[in-house]
Amino acid sequence: GHLAWYLLDVVERLDLDGFYGAYRADGSGRPAHDPAMMVALLLYAYCVGERSSRRIERRCQEDVAFRVIAANRAPDHCTISRFRRRHAERLAELFVQVLAMCAKAGMVRVGTVAVDGTKLGANAGLSANRTYAKIRREVERMLAEADAVDAAEDERFGEARGDELPAELADPVTRRARLERAKRELEAEQAALVAEHEAMLARRAEQRERTGRNPPGRPPGDGPGPQPPADAKRNITDPDSRIMHARGALVQGYNAQALVGEGRVIIAADVTTSPNDSNQLVPMLDAARENLDSIGHDGKIACVLADGGYWNHDDIASVGQTNTTVVIPTGDPHHKGPRRQGPRQGPEADRIGKLLASAAGKRLYRRRAELVEPVFAHTKHTRAITRFSRRGHQAARAEWRLIAATHNLLKLFRYQPQRA
Repeated sequence: GHLAWYLLDVVERLDLDGFYGAYRADGSGRPAHDPAMMVALLLYAYCVGERSSRRIERRCQEDVAFRVIAANRAPDHCTISRFRRRHAERLAELFVQVLAMCAKAGMVRVGTVAVDGTKLGANAGLSANRTYAKIRREVERMLAEADAVDAAEDERFGEARGDELPAELADPVTRRARLERAKRELEAEQAALVAEHEAMLARRAEQRERTGRNPPGRPPGDGPGPQPPADAKRNITDPDSRIMHARGALVQGYNAQALVGEGRVIIAADVTTSPNDSNQLVPMLDAARENLDSIGHDGKIACVLADGGYWNHDDIASVGQTNTTVVIPTGDPHHKGPRRQGPRQGPEADRIGKLLASAAGKRLYRRRAELVEPVFAHTKHTRAITRFSRRGHQAARAEWRLIAATHNLLKLFRYQPQRA
């Protein structure tokens, strides 16, 4: 009845051809640890909230359950870390296979689903953020240092190759590379702002020439156009991560999204660098439908519940055309009276407002919290997964899907079918 034995049985039923196909079959080289054992080890580690490769290595020596999973072998932390990095996408793809197992057990019910996001910390600190000016100065300093090293070596060795540059200047994945990438991203954002400003000026000039009157709205001020915000920053440890607000505190991290069905089974999981949820409704529903089609589940999503952060009139109207009812509050429950009349007006707001004014509508919307909030509570508090262990958007997305897959595995492990 132990989770370790259960996961060994599960891994036997997973399609791991992609893992095995990544290894040489000609007999050359040192034999690798069995990929099935490594997959089971990582699944079990994530299930119990253990993600440090060094602690996993230690527990493979000291913890009975880890020793059972590893067949009394002790892969070192480098092997564990490299396996997770090398097979990150394949591990993420196990999410759909686990979802298929949940569906076969009758756990996937999607009549009413809930979608929400939570902020998970990146493997980077707030103190590693730099403004554009500081990044540019640091890059210029490093380039000057590289030129100085080159000049000194030319004087010392002439045409001979001589010693290599310092690792900080030669390694493409070190600090200088991250600084240059952050500098390029901030420059691209500024170029986009300038292009948008110039397009706006052209539209106003065209309308003024056509009508003889200034366009409505506040005229643009004098000057060369938008300037880069003084607080525009990039994190030089993980440039993909962003500064986000989470319960009144600043977090360097990502916005982890989950669409959850009845029974709190995760149907779709994704990670975005956007700090708000207003453009995530359609992508999450599309991902959920794609996953359901992949596992051959014929259930249709009839109703999706979300909090006010997902309000987007165009997205709500688009989802409504697929015969899926969207229920998002049109007002702020913490303040009396309507909240921001502008974006919360229109036919969709009227429809949802009438629904939520009824007793049945209120009962329906109360299900949102009971469906999705416990998923984040179990992940972040019970399993203590509050930040990603890898860096970069793609790595964080793959890890979040692995976390979601192990959440579903735990639900499947504890599932007790209702008896008539």
